[in-house]
Amino acid sequence: MAELKYQKYILTDLKTPDDVKAMAAEYAKWATRILWLDDTVIDGAFHVNCSWYWKEKHESIPPHQHDFDEVIAFFGSDPQNPHDLGGEVEFWIEDEKYTITKSCLIFVPKGLKHCPLRLIRVDRPIFHFTVGTEGSYTTI
Repeated sequence: MAELKYQKYILTDLKTPDDVKAMAAEYAKWATRILWLDDTVIDGAFHVNCSWYWKEKHESIPPHQHDFDEVIAFFGSDPQNPHDLGGEVEFWIEDEKYTITKSCLIFVPKGLKHCPLRLIRVDRPIFHFTVGTEGSYTTI
């Protein structure tokens, strides 16, 4: 059967850049990356990363900023109470610490310093994704 015209736009397998692959074993100790999208995976795409967080991680992603807008999301996995995060995430925007215990979307405008990000408590799996409006994930 011939490949469908737009099949190339449906991503079902994890394909990550080499720098992300290099960190996969460490990442797997506390999370599972489900899918990664950028312009190296599908030409013209913007950056998206989707993961499940399974357990605490007190070491953090260091503070950084981007030349693009970003959305960072955390969702709880309780179908009876989807707004309950089922854990606690510490997230910094500039010099302000936020304690997140509810499912949320965080909009980070271009140039705004954010992180550290720490998983303080994970009682149930937490679904996490980021979306950046550029073709690849870069920091400044």
